[in-house]
Amino acid sequence: MREDWNRRAREDANYYVAFGRRDQDEAEFLASAADVVRGLDQELKRLPKAPQRALEIGCGPGRLMRFMCRRFGEVHGVDVSDEMILLARERLKDLPNAHPRHCDGSSLAGFDDGWFDFVYSYAVFQHIPSKDVVFNYLAEARRVLKPEGILRCQINGLPETAARYDTWSGVRISAGEVAGFARRNDFQLLAIEGASTQYMWTTWRKKPEGWAASLAGRRAETGVRIRRITNAHSSEPVAPNRGRFSSISLWMEGLPQDCDLNHLDIAIGGRKAFASYLGAPESDGLQQLNAALPPGLASGLQPVELAWLGASLCAGTLRVVPPGPAVPRIVAVSDGIDLLSGTRIVTGLVKITIEEAECPEEFRAAIGGLPDRDIDIFRTDPLPPRHEINIRLPEGLPAGPQALEMWLGRRRFAPVGLEIDYSISKAT
Repeated sequence: MREDWNRRAREDANYYVAFGRRDQDEAEFLASAADVVRGLDQELKRLPKAPQRALEIGCGPGRLMRFMCRRFGEVHGVDVSDEMILLARERLKDLPNAHPRHCDGSSLAGFDDGWFDFVYSYAVFQHIPSKDVVFNYLAEARRVLKPEGILRCQINGLPETAARYDTWSGVRISAGEVAGFARRNDFQLLAIEGASTQYMWTTWRKKPEGWAASLAGRRAETGVRIRRITNAHSSEPVAPNRGRFSSISLWMEGLPQDCDLNHLDIAIGGRKAFASYLGAPESDGLQQLNAALPPGLASGLQPVELAWLGASLCAGTLRVVPPGPAVPRIVAVSDGIDLLSGTRIVTGLVKITIEEAECPEEFRAAIGGLPDRDIDIFRTDPLPPRHEINIRLPEGLPAGPQALEMWLGRRRFAPVGLEIDYSISKAT
């Protein structure tokens, strides 16, 4: 890992960290962190009002650390690549509370037990070729967290597709494996978002050793209520029984502090639902609990039942409606590698993102009237569903403006204008 990431750091660190464009300038590179930082900020609500220290696993050249230094008294970062750490030290030299350091690539050696309020990681574990290494990092994160400290990290949750992985296409770890590890290691599991996708996010709180086992003796709680049930994507009190909007938010009152996704059970219409997120208490005391509707649920009024540790807590009612018709649509077209280049195609590859295509294998395209070649289809999210389709430019296609025509079976999409530029790909 060290050798490969040192090579990538020397070649173009910004590109390999924020996979969008080669030779990004500083402003563009830092701007690419905005969505990740917003997601981390949401989880900071779970911490005390004055958290002191944070740790980033796989800090790279310091992109996220620069923003997190505004939120903590100290931010430490570790990376297996000493070349990345040199870049991070240069980028963060004006921030006295930023402390990047080189690590051994499998542990957090050198940090004391119970030292950090918050540990986070993004686009790191998805490049590690060993599950043992990933799980050792998670165990190490527990060691260095303070009691009640929070771990927020992103893991590749796509289905297994290969017997061996490398330092770019790392291991895949399922939501079930994540939940099992959290349960065995006395983590309070608070979120598993984006299950079965490459960007699965999970949030855990460190609890005392033996915490999970101690829950077995707890008695059922009283005074727990579902104040309202809405669609997870809006405030509407309905949800379709399948598709991208088939998930709900339960707004809860009086949940026990030890509740987590491993020990809460949600049944909708008598079928087990997948709980994905348990939020921090809001100012009015309510907590948000998100769950995906189970498959095969009939439309109409359905009972929603919540249990904790096998005992009933409370119940409510949800109106389930049939979904609208699936409408295949193109949501993005860009260069296949230089994503920030947009529809200016500079690498010879075109990436097309399509949603709600039930038969994506029926997709075909033509550019400048010439048929596509070397088409590759990859499902990135099972829920809408969403697929990425990569095609290579047809041979003999001239540079300049060209029309991208696309079909899905007999459905024809509106053409998209491309600007074909061979100058960069030929130069490199």
